[in-house]
Amino acid sequence: MKLNKDKEEKIFEKSFSSIFITTFTTIFIAELGDKTQIATLMLSAESGKPIIVFISSSIALISSSLVGVLIGKWISKKISPSKFSFSTGLLMIIISVFLAYDIIKSYI
Repeated sequence: MKLNKDKEEKIFEKSFSSIFITTFTTIFIAELGDKTQIATLMLSAESGKPIIVFISSSIALISSSLVGVLIGKWISKKISPSKFSFSTGLLMIIISVFLAYDIIKSYI
C-alpha cells in the first residue's frame, strides 16, 4: 500500500515538474524581446521606479496568464484534445499564410 502511494507521489512530482519546466521555458522564451518586455523596459527607464514597474508588470502578466488558463480549461471541457490540437494547428497555418502574404505582397 505504501509502495503504491510512493509511486503515485513520484508520478505527481514528475508530472508537476515536467509541466512547470515546460511552461516556464515556453513563456520565458516567447516573452524575450516581445513588445511587453520592450514596453516594460521603456516604462522603467521613463519612471525611474523599476520596482513599481516590475510589480505592476508582473501582476499584469499573471492576470493575462490566468485568463488564458481559465479559457484553456473551459475549452478542454468542450473539445477533445485531438480536435483542439487540429484546430490550433490549422489556426497557426492560417495566421502564417496571412503573415507571409502580407510580407510578399509588397514585392509583387
